[in-house]
Amino acid sequence: MKINMYTSNDRFMAGMTMKDKSRLEMNNMALHVCENLDHVVENRQKLAAFLNCRLDDFVCAHQTHSANVHQVTADDKGRGADRPETAIPNTDALYTYEPNVLLCCFTADCVPVLFYNEANGLIGVIHSGWRGTTKEITLKMFEHVIHAEGCHPGDFRVHLGAALSQEKFEVDENVYTKFKDLGYADDFIYFNAETKKYHIDNQLTVKKQCELIGIPSEHITLDRTCTYLNKGGFSYRQDKTSGRHLSFIIRKT
Repeated sequence: MKINMYTSNDRFMAGMTMKDKSRLEMNNMALHVCENLDHVVENRQKLAAFLNCRLDDFVCAHQTHSANVHQVTADDKGRGADRPETAIPNTDALYTYEPNVLLCCFTADCVPVLFYNEANGLIGVIHSGWRGTTKEITLKMFEHVIHAEGCHPGDFRVHLGAALSQEKFEVDENVYTKFKDLGYADDFIYFNAETKKYHIDNQLTVKKQCELIGIPSEHITLDRTCTYLNKGGFSYRQDKTSGRHLSFIIRKT
């Protein structure tokens, strides 16, 4: 199975599935955009076997480009794993203290954020497309776990998965203004005078959000694989009917 692995040790495992021509629907992992639901379930079952867990350990959300956060409990195990209607509704960020729960995030150009806390075992995933980034979902998630859960920023390790590159994230002034209004994204934007388009690095903007909350830069890794340019990427911008990557994190016992 083609996976970009970001962490794999005796406590945590985090990574991102990639497009694979040898798999059903190119290894699409999303139930909400598929030719056949059973194909996606089979792909997920193969991922579960690879990760030595079960499909009903998966927890999935119905992502809506919101800034909504949900704490996953043991009762949530299996939600959205094999049917879209059981997914956690209207949520783009999940976290949990529960062991052996695979938190899932689905993307095709957006930035997947995977994180774990070395001190208390908390893990989480964030779906940060440009709308989520301008709504500061990553900042909101970390503010919540720092203030409500008593986490220390220095205890986090963060992985930003493969996403649309700055070269290919070409936008008009309305989107540019939303990033400009953040007040800290200017270094991650350039203007192409020929096309009259702005180019934005969504990954580096999300990284900045992590740093603003106090997470050390050296604790943040970036997968700079462009989902548009790389043959292993699903890209909604390139193909509106594309499948989705599944980014995941689990704490093992």
